[in-house]
Amino acid sequence: MIYQATFQTKSKQLGSALSKDLHKKYGKRSVRVVHGDSITILRGEFKGVDGKVSKVDISKNSVAIEGVKKEKTKGDKFDVYIHTSNLVVTSLNTEDKRRIRKLEGNDIPKEAKGNDIPKEAKGVDKTKEKEDEK
Repeated sequence: MIYQATFQTKSKQLGSALSKDLHKKYGKRSVRVVHGDSITILRGEFKGVDGKVSKVDISKNSVAIEGVKKEKTKGDKFDVYIHTSNLVVTSLNTEDKRRIRKLEGNDIPKEAKGNDIPKEAKGVDKTKEKEDEK
């Protein structure tokens, strides 16, 4: 099923753990990794390496990190893609303000936006409500 998943479902699978200080600040354990986040690699050949996310590959559920490259026998270098479960996000890319509001818990869902409109503005007659109360 993961190979037939929609783009939105695949995108949600790109989550990675937050560092302890970010976990305390936002009250969240994980976040979706985006281009520009600073990370630390926890497992594998490049364990302990810090860097910024340079590319995100949704089909592989992996990210490429600046400075993490392997060399071919002919001397060419290529990016190494690391699965997001093997990463810890140490600092967030704050260009997307909606992402930060969502982490802080201040983001208003689309369904709730219409619920805060006063009944007078929606065209509800108050006289009918008063008669119902009696």
